[in-house]
Amino acid sequence: MIFGAFERMVAFRYLRARRKEGFISVIAGFSLAGIGLGVATLIVVMAVMNGFRHELLGRILGINGHIGVYGAGPALTGFDPLAESIRRLPGVTKAIPTVEGQVFATAGGGGTGAMVRGVRPNDLLTRQIFQKNYRGDPAEFRGDDAVIIGTRLADKLGLRIGDTISLMSPKGNVTAFGTVPRVRGYRVAGTFSVGMFEYDSGFVFMPIEAAQTYFRMPDSVTQIEVFLENPDMVPDTRKAILDLTGGEARIYDWQQANASFFNAIQVERNVMFLILTLIILVAAFNIISSLIMLVKDKGRDIAILRTMGATRGMILRIFFLSGASIGVVGTVCGTLLGVWFATHIEAIRQFIQSIIGRDLFAAEIYFLTQLPARVETGEVVTVVLMALGLSFAATIYPSWRAANLDPVEALRYE
Repeated sequence: MIFGAFERMVAFRYLRARRKEGFISVIAGFSLAGIGLGVATLIVVMAVMNGFRHELLGRILGINGHIGVYGAGPALTGFDPLAESIRRLPGVTKAIPTVEGQVFATAGGGGTGAMVRGVRPNDLLTRQIFQKNYRGDPAEFRGDDAVIIGTRLADKLGLRIGDTISLMSPKGNVTAFGTVPRVRGYRVAGTFSVGMFEYDSGFVFMPIEAAQTYFRMPDSVTQIEVFLENPDMVPDTRKAILDLTGGEARIYDWQQANASFFNAIQVERNVMFLILTLIILVAAFNIISSLIMLVKDKGRDIAILRTMGATRGMILRIFFLSGASIGVVGTVCGTLLGVWFATHIEAIRQFIQSIIGRDLFAAEIYFLTQLPARVETGEVVTVVLMALGLSFAATIYPSWRAANLDPVEALRYE
């Protein structure tokens, strides 16, 4: 082993507090707590940021396609043959013709803006995100008067399955007295809840034929939504679709639509990592100060050990082990605490909310209905190695100083 039995005995004995050097032990204890809290906080914050990105990306791409293919004008004609050609491209899982438009939804005296999407029932209900979060009979989502709405939209308007919701389109009927908004009532055939506030409170789905009739787009759609096996395949698939359409199609992918949003999350994640690393760095400086004070207090002991035959290497290893033990124990405790906290963070949030009676995670602000956390092994290993590296680096100077202490000078005034 690198450290001998004698070195381990002396190092751990120095870590135990006695009345004379109790203050040094207090500083070492704060250093251990600082490293532990720093590591735990860093793991939790990174897990939450990863969870946000993963959940938001999953929900956004569960509702929206990875690529939107638009025509040269406001409408896309000949969409079925084009969709079939796109489905045959490598990496494409679905190509769904979609009619899209904004409306004002009303029911029971209340109203709110909403986005209507017309799709074929099988294209909608076979999506994985809808299979898990759909309420109602799928067979009822048929005909020209059926719609599916988000649960938060239903709660806002006081609607249940079977009730009627009125949709008002800004593109109305032109009469001699001006443009009259087009209003139509639809039966609520089902509700969905994907866990993202924007979609659950503002989306209405209807069969594509009904949407074409409502928005006056016969034999045409707004876009073709393309779903891929891997979101990172967008550049290659985008080029293949352009070649397929002869460059006439307009293509808008998820990276363009959400670039600023996910870039903001990444910047915030990097800044938080840097700021929280400073907590570990401050704790490492505390290790330096506590070891320097320990070396000064143990000057006589060091001199006696040197005169009894202890080498400089032995003295260096004794104090290195003393300081490194603080960092190792703090890192291990912080890692266990951080991983446990991150994996139970939603239950902890619910418990705190039940005590204080306040909502700590408003879906209207954070888009999601639950606090997400995703612990990635690689990031935990990076945090652990960084904490251990800073702890070990903090012990080098005090250990070197102890090893180079002159025994004659140390005993001169004893």
